[in-house]
Amino acid sequence: MKSVRILLISGVALVGLYLLLNQLVKLERANSHVISPLTDATVTTSTVIPPVKDRSQANSERLKDVVDGALEGATGSYGIYIKNLKTGESYVSGEHNVFDSASLYKLWVMAVVYQKIQDEQFTEDQVLREDVFVLNQKFDIDPELAEKTEGVITFSVREALRQMITVSDNYAALLLTEKIGLSSVATFLKENDLTESAVGTTGGPPTSTPYDIERFLEKLYREDVANPKYTAEMIDLLKNQKLNNGIPKYLPDASSVANKTGEIDRFKHDAGIIYTDNGDYSIVVMSESAYPPGAQERIARVSKAVFDYFTHK
Repeated sequence: MKSVRILLISGVALVGLYLLLNQLVKLERANSHVISPLTDATVTTSTVIPPVKDRSQANSERLKDVVDGALEGATGSYGIYIKNLKTGESYVSGEHNVFDSASLYKLWVMAVVYQKIQDEQFTEDQVLREDVFVLNQKFDIDPELAEKTEGVITFSVREALRQMITVSDNYAALLLTEKIGLSSVATFLKENDLTESAVGTTGGPPTSTPYDIERFLEKLYREDVANPKYTAEMIDLLKNQKLNNGIPKYLPDASSVANKTGEIDRFKHDAGIIYTDNGDYSIVVMSESAYPPGAQERIARVSKAVFDYFTHK
């Protein structure tokens, strides 16, 4: 009888412990923070920026049905901006939600670098070199989270751009950012009215919204960021993206896609321009979820559904 009581008490204790641990996990997920490649500061994504009236557009009902179908059953938080760059037909959802930008900030770094090349402040052949320790310190990279802790990073500007965009190399990005200065990236955001984005100059990580990322892509597409020569170079870099498990995953092999991915901790993003015979379109999907690989697959499905819609109309 005594052993039965002990077993009953032990069972109750184990159930109680399980419930407590389950609650702690939920609290941890609700309050978890992320580390940016540019800073060890933390950020949450509960902020929603009010829409800017002059760019708001009503969703296309048919396109909305297509995207909603691809998102059915999705968990987590998604921000989406899709726009046909020929007709203006669009779909938006959560487009003003602020996310950790992850590696999407590298789009802005790329743009500023090319603007400075265009202004003849330096050339693509210039060699950049810096000690890993210096870069980690300068950009507040937590030693426990740093990809590298020693050695020297050496790239030409051209190669650093290629590494930063096509394989999302963080140290190539830091090397370029050191060259141009974070303040110049902040100035770029301001001058281009990307007011929902921040680059981390005040100690926080880079943040942005689908609205701002789409706006950047559209400016790039329309050659408002740089002259035709350097615009073409930027587009070519994006077209040579090697991380293709998002937007391009289910598109035909012959598809022309210029995209940039972003991922860190709970965040999975992909943003790009898709070139088709029926007209080019932009697509931005930013997400935060407890299971990022699932979000990445969802991005791929949304992309395929949108591609089929625009190319079979």
